[in-house]
Amino acid sequence: MVETLVMSAPRHTERAVDGTTVVELRGEIDILTAPSLGARLDDLTAVALPGLVVDLRAVSFIDCAGLGVLCRARNRVMERHGRLRLITDSNQFRRILRGAGLDGVFEIYDHLPEGLAAVPGGVLTAAAG
Repeated sequence: MVETLVMSAPRHTERAVDGTTVVELRGEIDILTAPSLGARLDDLTAVALPGLVVDLRAVSFIDCAGLGVLCRARNRVMERHGRLRLITDSNQFRRILRGAGLDGVFEIYDHLPEGLAAVPGGVLTAAAG
């Protein structure tokens, strides 16, 4: 029996709210999905003063490749004097960050900040993985 691995992106939606891009991720962020997600986050962080919110509340799994993508996005945002916020209500994800020595590295919230939870302007893109 032969197995075929298919590279795919985690499902996500994006929207712009007052100069900030909100990316809502769903599913798994792992070695298979990280490259395409990383490429998209690279695009979003290529501008001066990027404002990016990554909502991880619907992510069911993240591995070290996924953490690497988030770290790269953070570094790119910091280099360009922008702001990256992660949204998660998962204690497991916070434990993963602590275990990886990344606690305190990210700006993390349990819920979308006021004003970003609304959907003004609608969805910019939607991708299925």
